[in-house]
Amino acid sequence: MGRLDGKVVLVTGGSRGIGRGIVETVAAEGADVAVNYATHADEANAAVEAVRAMGRKAIAVQADVSDRAQVEAMVATVTAELGPIDVLVNNAGIESIVPFLELDDAEWQRVTNTNLKGPWTVGQVVARDMVGRGAKGAIVNIGSIQAGMVFPGRTHYAPTKRGIEALTTNMAAELAPHGIRVNCLHPGLFDTDMTSWVMDDPEILPHVLEKIPLGRAAQPKEMGPAVVFMASDDASYITGQSLYVDGGMLIL
Repeated sequence: MGRLDGKVVLVTGGSRGIGRGIVETVAAEGADVAVNYATHADEANAAVEAVRAMGRKAIAVQADVSDRAQVEAMVATVTAELGPIDVLVNNAGIESIVPFLELDDAEWQRVTNTNLKGPWTVGQVVARDMVGRGAKGAIVNIGSIQAGMVFPGRTHYAPTKRGIEALTTNMAAELAPHGIRVNCLHPGLFDTDMTSWVMDDPEILPHVLEKIPLGRAAQPKEMGPAVVFMASDDASYITGQSLYVDGGMLIL
């Protein structure tokens, strides 16, 4: 018996990196999974096949998480093919490195749309569906260690991740009466495509690792158990909280 047996889980940005690790972990815990993607169709389909190989149902569904019409269509597709959504994992995110004085409106908007407007939009559409059905559920927002640390060139990225904390607490307060829990997980250094500029640089990587008490980067699947916990009945009395999954990086 898995902790998510019989649940339908939607993972945004589930085709690669941390999202792919979450997809496979929730499936291993018994969930059927909808893998949202924006542009990486082949990777999304590979994630679907991995889930199906575990004996669970899965679909890939394309949508821009900041576009309400696309999000509503995505939720309708998931419901029609897998059933009503029980758990939403707001994982989709993008990052770029641009010095503050060089940052332009277009890049600010691009990152903010995906990283902050996206979780708000998908969270609202899914929550409205849950409330309309009178169903309890769980939403897990994926932030970043940059919500609590300063990194150069992230004056557009870091505010979106700090904003996810505020989004989480406010969503949690308003949705609690409906039996919907909302929590946030902040990953530290994970070995993914997004962090390849660190992981593949023999000069930068040692300096980053020395700031992590556990002395290593995490693998994508290491976010999965934290998501499962927050999404499962093991966390039935936890809502509005943020947890750093960072190997202790924030404490130094």
